[in-house]
Amino acid sequence: MTPGRGSAALFAALVAACLAPGPAPAEVAEPDGYRTADYRAEVPATLAGARVLDPAAAHERWLSGAAAFVDVLPNPPRPANLPAGTVWRDKPRHSIPGAIWLANAGYGALAPAMEDYFRAGLARVSGGNPDHPLVFFCLAECWMSWNAARRAVGYGYSQVNWFPAGTDGWAEGGWPTELLTPEPGGQ
Repeated sequence: MTPGRGSAALFAALVAACLAPGPAPAEVAEPDGYRTADYRAEVPATLAGARVLDPAAAHERWLSGAAAFVDVLPNPPRPANLPAGTVWRDKPRHSIPGAIWLANAGYGALAPAMEDYFRAGLARVSGGNPDHPLVFFCLAECWMSWNAARRAVGYGYSQVNWFPAGTDGWAEGGWPTELLTPEPGGQ
């Protein structure tokens, strides 16, 4: 069977259908509360009560030195069931220079001790000033920083900035990083 004009037209239609843009992705809505599962997923474009920063704006804030940068990436603890003598090394965290790492403070539900740790860390980096600019971040498409920034808004901080691209966006910008260790008490 020799392909005819109908086959060519069908082929062209199939190619056009494959190359046509699909439906626009649905925008993620802000939840009423905190995100408590599936933390590595698409995040909203907004955060009520906070300013959302793209990488260039975050870099400008960092260059100005006026804002405190707060990394909330989780840092898993050493597993309790490791055999005696097993060497455990925390995964290195390369982050934005000068940032404070309040590990594990971005979960949707915080135990009272973790909430105290988070509040104390924010008070320290803000000098106790609720109007001091704060920039919250983690990794790209990570709800941890969204949760932490929302929590800071709830605590009454008025200059909350959320940097959803996190250290992934920072690295893509070619800006420097430094090795951070988590602030004590965050496990």
